[in-house]
Amino acid sequence: MKISTLMSYAHGFGGASQEIVELEKAGLDVVWVPEAYSFDAVSAMGYLAAKTERITIASGILNIYSRTPSLLAMTAAGLDELSNGRFMLGLGASGPQVVEGFHGVPYDAPMTRIREIVEICRNVWLREDKLNYAGKKYQIPLPKDQGTGLGIPLKIINHPYREEIPIALATLGEKSVEMTAEMADAWLPAFFMAEGADAVWGDALRAGQKKRDPGRPPLDIYAGGAVAIGNNLESYRDMSRSGIALYVGGMGAKEKNFYNQVFRKYGYEAEAEAIQELYLSGRKSEAEAAIPQSYLDATSLVGSPGFVKDRLVALKEHGVTSLNVSFLGTTSHERVAHCDALKNLLATI
Repeated sequence: MKISTLMSYAHGFGGASQEIVELEKAGLDVVWVPEAYSFDAVSAMGYLAAKTERITIASGILNIYSRTPSLLAMTAAGLDELSNGRFMLGLGASGPQVVEGFHGVPYDAPMTRIREIVEICRNVWLREDKLNYAGKKYQIPLPKDQGTGLGIPLKIINHPYREEIPIALATLGEKSVEMTAEMADAWLPAFFMAEGADAVWGDALRAGQKKRDPGRPPLDIYAGGAVAIGNNLESYRDMSRSGIALYVGGMGAKEKNFYNQVFRKYGYEAEAEAIQELYLSGRKSEAEAAIPQSYLDATSLVGSPGFVKDRLVALKEHGVTSLNVSFLGTTSHERVAHCDALKNLLATI
């Protein structure tokens, strides 16, 4: 199993990048570079391409609305060239709060857009013909009655380093996960709990896999949790409470909180309702306290080497092929040590 982590912006690009360099030495295989509405992720990924030697550099994620499909393809090709074939294009729909509130563009038809963007990107990289695409959301070149009428089909000038760059999709809903299993190279689920994952996503994954091109490698599923390996660290699991409360309780509109729906499908329906009510009423600490301990225990890699090894085996048995983790610790040295310990544990299973 590969080890991946999300790059933190807590200490700025410089400090975060240096920690990734040290994590690479300790065994990190993939770094996800977030964007949200912070500094752009592309600048950081180009910098990481120059600073690192082995790891895959992945966008985690670029939203599908703020860049055109062709620009996403060009960006991926450029980063793949800079990194000598170490880039992975992570895409997701984000949400209307960011897309409409920060970028000022309508949030519509996310599944249709993702499907068409994946197809366009792969056409651009393959570079067999000039780009012509007639989709429901994207028409390239732009039809003559929608612009100046001067657009012509074009082909990306440079030959991409690879004709196919891996694409990861961050999806949650049943139909979008089915599409991920059909089209993507990797999947980034949120709030993945090994023992409950099949009940939430199993049918969608199986339906998508039936439509998957048999020539495409199996879907790489990234999941894991927080990591701190050692004795008497169980209290560290509580460090995840604030993030879980934010997403389950306060992310998106009350009626359209996909994270809350996932939590309910795990069997925590009453708890999901309580967390949301408490969080939206401003009682955030109570919302955090309402998160079941059983969920924290099942979704973390925090504890003794024996406990963590058992959780790694459970993740593997329930379909996880690569780890997506966050390393806990108050210093970079401590976080790097946890990465090294995780790499050593993985060698034993």
